[in-house]
Amino acid sequence: MTDHEPHTRLDTRYSDETATATPWPRAEALLAEAELFWISTVRPDGRPHVTPLLAVWSSGALHFCTGPGERKARNLERNAHVTLTTGTNTWDKGYDLVVEGEAVRVTDDRRLRELAAAWEAKYGAVWHFEVRNGHFHHGSGNALVFAVAPRTVFGFGKGEPFGQTRWRFG
Repeated sequence: MTDHEPHTRLDTRYSDETATATPWPRAEALLAEAELFWISTVRPDGRPHVTPLLAVWSSGALHFCTGPGERKARNLERNAHVTLTTGTNTWDKGYDLVVEGEAVRVTDDRRLRELAAAWEAKYGAVWHFEVRNGHFHHGSGNALVFAVAPRTVFGFGKGEPFGQTRWRFG
């Protein structure tokens, strides 16, 4: 996944004069701590689809899961480009992040067990997954797991000073 430092730039067009670029380790910490994300995918007819979900930051990528019949999974079959967002619903405090990348299916059971442990550590026992045959299993259903290594991330510092940082990978 993402194993190198990105190119970091403060966009002065959208930042206060006193703002500085947010360091990537701070953005990574915010991604790891965030409880809720919104994923944007593209429907077969080109219309956007947006829905909330849980995600885990691990090994330089955001990971999420979804049932194979859910709209986002069906959208990803045709177009793997996604945007994941997280932050606060306030204007003048907090920090928002927008992660752009490609959703890649994770099927290795060893890696899935690591991710299942990370899910449970972050969200509690209600999110306990068994792993078999390249899927998460929970109750009577199974879920596909995807990794999104960022290509570009945008960070929006809100409050004094307002600032917009962009991190580019690759």
